[in-house]
This record gives sequence, structure tokens and C-alpha cells, in this order.
Amino acid sequence: MSDLQQVTQENVEFMIEAIKTKLRMASGAAMQASHFDIKQYEDIKDIYDLVASKPNFSISEVEALVSEIGKLRLK
Repeated sequence: MSDLQQVTQENVEFMIEAIKTKLRMASGAAMQASHFDIKQYEDIKDIYDLVASKPNFSISEVEALVSEIGKLRLK
């Protein structure tokens, strides 16, 4: 496992992939780790920590999380 205290692009990629897997995102292919800037590291880590802390999510929770992740994507 990565040391997520280190702010690296590799950790951004790891967290995005883990979030996509945990949320079983059907549109996961559209959310590529390369679409996220390291400047959003803390926000991505917050979402990652939340996703990792819960065993499952309601549909509305998944929609809210996906929306938040979408806001962090590079334009």
C-alpha cells in the first residue's frame, strides 16, 4: 500500500482507482486518474478516506460522491 501522506501523482491515481472500485462506478472509464491535478490532493484524500471507511453506500451517497469527484476533475 502507498504512503498516502506523500503528495504524489501516483497516490492520486491510487486513490481514484480505489474510489472507482469501491463505488463500483459504471462510468469509471470516464474518470481517469490523469484527469485530476495534484493540487486537489487533500480533497481527493478526504473522499478516499470517507469511501474507505464505509462498507457500502446508498445510491444517493454514490451519486453525491461521484458529483464531488467530478468537481475536482481538470476542466
